[in-house]
Amino acid sequence: MRALLSLLAFALGCCSWAACANAAATSTEKVCTLRPLGHGRDDTDQVEAAIAKCGHFGRTVFAPGQYNITRKMTWNLVSSQVDLHGYLNFKPDPTYWLDPANTYRVIFIQSQASWFVLTGHDFAVDAHGTGGITGNGQVWWSFYGNRTRADGDGRPVALTLSNVTRGVVRDFRIEGQPFWCNAVADSREVVYDGMLCNATNEDPLYKGQNIVPNTDGINTYRSDKVSLLRFDITSGDDCLAIKGNSTNIFAKDITCRGGNGIAIGSLGQYAGLPDIVDNLVIEDAKMIRLDPSIQPNMVSGVYLKTWTGSVHGSPPTGGGGGGGYVSNVVAKGVSLDRVTVPIHLYQTNGGQSGDQPSTIQFSNLTFSDWTGSSLRNLIVDVECSPAVPCPDIRFSNVHVAPPNGTAPGFKCVNVASEFGLPACNATGAA
Repeated sequence: MRALLSLLAFALGCCSWAACANAAATSTEKVCTLRPLGHGRDDTDQVEAAIAKCGHFGRTVFAPGQYNITRKMTWNLVSSQVDLHGYLNFKPDPTYWLDPANTYRVIFIQSQASWFVLTGHDFAVDAHGTGGITGNGQVWWSFYGNRTRADGDGRPVALTLSNVTRGVVRDFRIEGQPFWCNAVADSREVVYDGMLCNATNEDPLYKGQNIVPNTDGINTYRSDKVSLLRFDITSGDDCLAIKGNSTNIFAKDITCRGGNGIAIGSLGQYAGLPDIVDNLVIEDAKMIRLDPSIQPNMVSGVYLKTWTGSVHGSPPTGGGGGGGYVSNVVAKGVSLDRVTVPIHLYQTNGGQSGDQPSTIQFSNLTFSDWTGSSLRNLIVDVECSPAVPCPDIRFSNVHVAPPNGTAPGFKCVNVASEFGLPACNATGAA
């Protein structure tokens, strides 16, 4: 509860300083206003010129419409406001974007690519619910329909925040993310307040398949004091992914439509680089199963995963053997619609038979006020590493209905102490 209150105070505080920053930007005479040049014309130059002029101590206003962006772009924003009433349309050309020279590599983990980066401090980007990014994802998903995907292969993150201090992204829409929708890396005191990501396949060739993998709503990495508020994510992968060295993260009012659910991890991919997740609160989250012809998956409510203690290959596609810990996690008020495994913890990601166990310890995890339904009777599946059994795993008011005619099952392996589920044996399978 203390963590929840401190994170809530942080989120409210961020909103206050964002309002002050916006007021300062509004009061200045430096205002840049843009309108789209029109169908087939390249808007990249005028966008970059406006940000260069008004991105520091000014205000940039985009009129409604589509702005065609044809190359990678960074906005360095300082004490400024951007009102994005239209969409930044990144050209639908996978071959161009997959050339490493045409994207940034500012996200260390798995060497992910970015075509649009926000950096700087004390800024707000407000899309007013009418603007954001057009990622032309269908072109990408169909392009990769019969191709192999791999982490770090160059598919671009739609919106990346890198080295940001006190930044706000508000009421932003991303239609058709090719890969991850958002990433925040090496940043602190960041608020996302209203984010929609939509990865919905419309190619009849892939009807009933998950043709939109890796379209995560957001990945957090090496960042502190991040608030994720009012997210609505349609994807074929993680709704939220809390990766290594994410601390003081507050997520509230999260809707996940299809995909894998909310992930903590994966962790431990990089030997010698500890991964820490500490003080994470997830509150008021909904998992909604979609029409299976559109998206067949709705896997978990919350799942937590690490690599094993052995190393197999090297990142971005291989790895393992990394240490660290996960502590002080609260997942409260979670509603499930026919998920496959509601609560899942495993430490064998990327592993093989005979691997050394992970040394990443999970402790002080709380799951409270869970409702809804599961496709299987195994409601809780917590399988901790034998090298570092999990202490203080707590459950309260977990009322998830299994399939009709079956009794709920609970599995706890290598759990040092568990509270709230008498049927879950704290030393082995229930």
